[in-house]
This record gives sequence, structure tokens and C-alpha cells, in this order.
Amino acid sequence: MSKLHSASEQVYREVKERILSATLPGGELISEGEIAAEMGTSRTPVREAFLRLEVEGWMRLYPKRGALIVPVADGETEHVISARRLVESDAARVVLARDDAARAGLVRALRDNLDAQRAAAAAGDVGEFSWLDADFHGLIVRAAGNPLLVTFYTSLRERQRRMTARSLARDPLQLRSIIDDHMLLADLIAAGDPDGFAAAVDVHMRRVHGLPLPGGDDRRTGQGDR
Repeated sequence: MSKLHSASEQVYREVKERILSATLPGGELISEGEIAAEMGTSRTPVREAFLRLEVEGWMRLYPKRGALIVPVADGETEHVISARRLVESDAARVVLARDDAARAGLVRALRDNLDAQRAAAAAGDVGEFSWLDADFHGLIVRAAGNPLLVTFYTSLRERQRRMTARSLARDPLQLRSIIDDHMLLADLIAAGDPDGFAAAVDVHMRRVHGLPLPGGDDRRTGQGDR
């Protein structure tokens, strides 16, 4: 790997991580020069990294002005949540239809993930927490063993991370409520309750991302009594 390609890859990974962790929020304008100076490289690898990020839809480049971090599109949150809810609810049903060993293995993995979430929350590491949040839900999908659904769900992961980090940036107190929701989801799988899981995961996703709750209750996470 050439030094130029290596530098471009490093810039690409760093800037993309900042976008996904909401360190670079949607609507912010950044320049090649400031990123190059910050990362101690020339503008050429930064330009290459920005072009990749534009192709992936994370940036919009404006000659002589800079790069705009593309905001989350109108309706995107609802669409991502709808897709995730369908996949996760089905995955939970598949796992719970198997033997007790499959269920127990998933519950152990979820609770190990929860321990790591608590550590990230205690450290105030929103980037790590949003990664663990995405992985918690991914564990459920992967446990069902459908590679097509795993591939599809993985394609949503980056959008999910960014949405969660953005929500936490608005209201850091959600860390506690997200962990509580995840504890409930793990407990429902442990109890073998796929219907309860489907209802709870829908409410959880909607609360975290500020969408109306089922039944017309449009309270938002962080505005209740937590």
C-alpha cells in the first residue's frame, strides 16, 4: 500500500467516524485544509477521502467552499426504524422457536454487551456507546442465522449509529434509558416472549429517535420522568 493511499484511508476512516459519532453533525461545513492540518498530511489524501465520502452519501462537496456534512434526510429515521423493527422482530421469533440453548447463548451475549454499554456510559464515551448500541441489536439479527438478513441489517448499521449518536448529543440523559430498554429486551428474550419483544423494540426505537409512540402517545425520551 502506497503512503498516499495509506494516508487517504486514514483520513477517510477518521472523518467517517466523526460523522457516525455525530462529532461532525449534519449541516457542518469543513475544509480540506483544516482536516489536512489537523491530521498532519497534504490536501491530496484528504481530497481522495472526501470524494469517497461523497460517493457514499455522507458529504456534499462544493468547489472552493468546502465539504458539507449531509444531514439526516427527512423521513430517513422512520424508514430505518421500520426496517430494523421488522428484521429484529422476525429474528427474535426465529431464535425463540429454537431450543433453549440458542436462547441462552443469545441472552448471555446481550448481557455481556450491556456490561460494556454501562462502562461506556460511565466514561461518557458516546462514540463507543453508539457502536455498542448497534452491536446489541445486531447480535439479535445474527443469532437468527439468515445471512441475507444479516447483510441487509449491516447496511443499516452506519445509519443507526449516526442516528443514535445524534439523539445522544441532543439529550445525553438518554444513555440510562437506552440501557434500561436494552435490559428489558434481553429479559423478554430470556422469557421467550417474541410478541413482547416486538412491541418493546418498537417503543424503544421510537423513543430514542424522537418519533411518536404507538397509540398516539407522542412523549419523547428525555421529556418524561427519567
